[in-house]
Amino acid sequence: MLEKILIFVIFLGPLIFFHELGHFFFARLFGVRVEVFSIGFGPKILKFLRNGTEYAISIIPLGGYVKMFGDDPFSEVPLSEEEKKVAFNHKSKFARFWIVFGGPLANLLLAYFLYVGLLAGGEKVPETKIGVVSEKSVLYEKGLRTGDVLVGINDEKILSFDDLNIKGSEVEKITVRRQDERVSMPINMMLEPFINEFVSIVSVMKKPIFVNNKGQKFLIATSASEPTAETSIEEMSSSFSGKVFLYPVTEEKGEYKINKEAVSELDSTSDQGLVAAMISLGFYPVDMMVRNVVMGSPSDKAGIKQGDILTGLNGKDLKSFEDLRTGLQTLEDGKEVSLSLISQGEVATRQLVPEVKTVNDTKTKLIGIESAVDYIQPKLIVSKADGIGEAMVKAFDRTWDGIVKTFSGYKKLITREVSLNNIGGPLAIGKVASDSFNISLSMFFRLMAIISINLAVINLFPIPVLDGGHIMFLAFETINGGPLSRRKLEIAQRIGVSFLFFLIFIALFNDITRLF
Repeated sequence: MLEKILIFVIFLGPLIFFHELGHFFFARLFGVRVEVFSIGFGPKILKFLRNGTEYAISIIPLGGYVKMFGDDPFSEVPLSEEEKKVAFNHKSKFARFWIVFGGPLANLLLAYFLYVGLLAGGEKVPETKIGVVSEKSVLYEKGLRTGDVLVGINDEKILSFDDLNIKGSEVEKITVRRQDERVSMPINMMLEPFINEFVSIVSVMKKPIFVNNKGQKFLIATSASEPTAETSIEEMSSSFSGKVFLYPVTEEKGEYKINKEAVSELDSTSDQGLVAAMISLGFYPVDMMVRNVVMGSPSDKAGIKQGDILTGLNGKDLKSFEDLRTGLQTLEDGKEVSLSLISQGEVATRQLVPEVKTVNDTKTKLIGIESAVDYIQPKLIVSKADGIGEAMVKAFDRTWDGIVKTFSGYKKLITREVSLNNIGGPLAIGKVASDSFNISLSMFFRLMAIISINLAVINLFPIPVLDGGHIMFLAFETINGGPLSRRKLEIAQRIGVSFLFFLIFIALFNDITRLF
């Protein structure tokens, strides 16, 4: 827990620092006296005074502020002519605009230079490997297959998913890496439909781990070559010919130790595919095993235990946990279902009534079990620009793309295309920061750039108390030929604070509900 808190502080600190530094820089540039520069809110835990400015670190690390002399629009204290020269509210509208805009601008520049550094120095990113390509897919008809890795579009090299935003509007051909060879195929699709189709089939794939009715785990291979847990079940299925090599495995700290000496060779007469063949031989995909049962859930009440292997739903055989999940959704609300399973080596049946919950405005039937599925983690490769010039150009494209996507995301929230349940607070940010740090520093800094762009965009919203609200007031002041009345400013501030607290409440509520 302490490690995650430290990662969160390291992640959020630079975002806050550069935002406030942007305000501070332009304030000093235009001659405004800065009274306090604080990272964090609340009681100060560290502070010092220099050149008339108090620099501080405060106890709540969820923001910061720059306190400028003469920035209170409601103050009735008269100022001397000398004081007016260093007071924020007595500066020109041009100066005040840049002082306010400086914070979001600094966050955008931070994101840009993070991208430049990552691209110039080389960043570790997930390779562009796809998941299961259905035979009904347009790209399957074009020649794409399960497990292919996209390495080129037209004549441009593709190393990461960021590279999908190629120049031009048409995808004439693509090049993929299939096992140890490169395969090119004509596509002739417009760029946007191609990206939508491609992204829809990018998915995690399952490790080739199966379990017998006694709970013993085995790694499978479809050839006698070196066995590995990094070739997925889905990839093996596409080349399955009936022969399977079975290796007992034990788990140590999340890694599989393969007993290569105890290999067994199995032959199946099944023509229904790899998974069906393994089930017919008495071996089940590990995702059909129960890893955990939620206390008080329908499964718990029905007596389902950790380690049970789910084999059927209402008399229909299951081949994966996903079969169970989708099968439950087709059933009538409140109706009892029958689950077939293997418990402690014995075939059994359990009766239960799934509970119905609404998730993102969609009814979902749940029975309270977690699958023991083990996915293959995306392979990380080094993506590096060809020189600082290309890095600067690509970094600008990424930053601009981030701005557009952020605006689009908030537009969908406002128009209710996306549920408010997707809003995350500090706990959600802390989790993704910790997860990205544990994957690689590249992913950590990429996420920092994305959140920095989000912070800039949010602060530019025309909401009183945010930077965008101050810019909006400057626009009104220009139109009116003078500042708004005290009464109008007070009303606007109250509306802004209320809306901000509403968003904070939603974010914290979502964080807490995700925990429980």
